Amino acid sequence: MDTGTEIQMITVPAGQVTLSDRRTQRSWAVELAPYRLAASVVTQAQYARVTGERPSTAQGDRLPVEGVSWLDAVRFCNALSLHEGLTPAYRTGTGTEDGAGAEGVSWDAAADGYRLPAEAEWEHACRAGTTGARYGPLDDIAWHRGNSGERMHEVGTRQPNAWGLHDTLGNVWEWCWDVYDAEVYGSYRVLRGGGWFDERWSCRASVRRRSHPTFRIDDTGFRVARSVR
Repeated sequence: MDTGTEIQMITVPAGQVTLSDRRTQRSWAVELAPYRLAASVVTQAQYARVTGERPSTAQGDRLPVEGVSWLDAVRFCNALSLHEGLTPAYRTGTGTEDGAGAEGVSWDAAADGYRLPAEAEWEHACRAGTTGARYGPLDDIAWHRGNSGERMHEVGTRQPNAWGLHDTLGNVWEWCWDVYDAEVYGSYRVLRGGGWFDERWSCRASVRRRSHPTFRIDDTGFRVARSVR
């Protein structure tokens, strides 16, 4: 694991993943090209290096950044891209700079910069070729309500999955790019992975949660992705 402020990216192989929604009893298959995904969620030190801000409730350089909205995550991705001389993946319109809404955000699929993972990319990477609810024994791979002491922990302190990704389950929920269900929930975005205060049931590869793109809370963070060119 990287011990500094640089973000370690892992190339995720192409594949197919089947997503499912418990509420609607719907499932759908998605074909994925290779992409790159951060080995862990963005830490507070990484977020501060790019934005100069430390929004989290609990403080620690290697703790996940939390208390960040979906829009905050989008802005971080663009700022990190510019910092590294890459083309920002997101175009933002009126209302997004002050956090008023996500309707003005569009994804430039041709850009080489950082972005949030699509929901299918997140689940494919979390599973790492496995088909069960989890890629290993939960206490070994995740911080959840049963073993966390009801607090966050530093990234990378549980066992990674077979592709070298840490904390895809537990510690903090992770924002994804996708709209959850536009007809029912409008601009609400998908969250994945479960967090430090969640029961075992919520820390599964298939579990979906949703929230408004301006919502901030102390068990929600994000990891970054990049398209392979």
